[in-house]
Amino acid sequence: QVHLVESGGGLVQPGGSLRLSCAASGTILSFTTMTWYRQAPGKERELVARRLSGGYTNYADSVKGRFTISGDNAKGTVSLQMNSLKAEDMAVYYCNLVSAGKNYWGQGIQVTVSS
Repeated sequence: QVHLVESGGGLVQPGGSLRLSCAASGTILSFTTMTWYRQAPGKERELVARRLSGGYTNYADSVKGRFTISGDNAKGTVSLQMNSLKAEDMAVYYCNLVSAGKNYWGQGIQVTVSS
């Protein structure tokens, strides 16, 4: 069983920065994929950034150039550096890990962007 814990959310002003972190406990196999998703009120959950086990990353168009995903998939750790935050980035952010065909989710962490 894998358990994911997110940290680093909170309140930030527009234009500010936050760094989210996610750490997995339990047995993690090789070739994992770690992804950050977010869900704003009244909207569907959407992919924000993904990091494959080989280090390849991809981003939602809305965050390209502002967000950076990094981490060590083999250790089950991933971070999301969020810069130049906008009101539309406000959401609950979820960490996701896929390993051996199984999906694991964190509990979600709130990011509020407001002046």
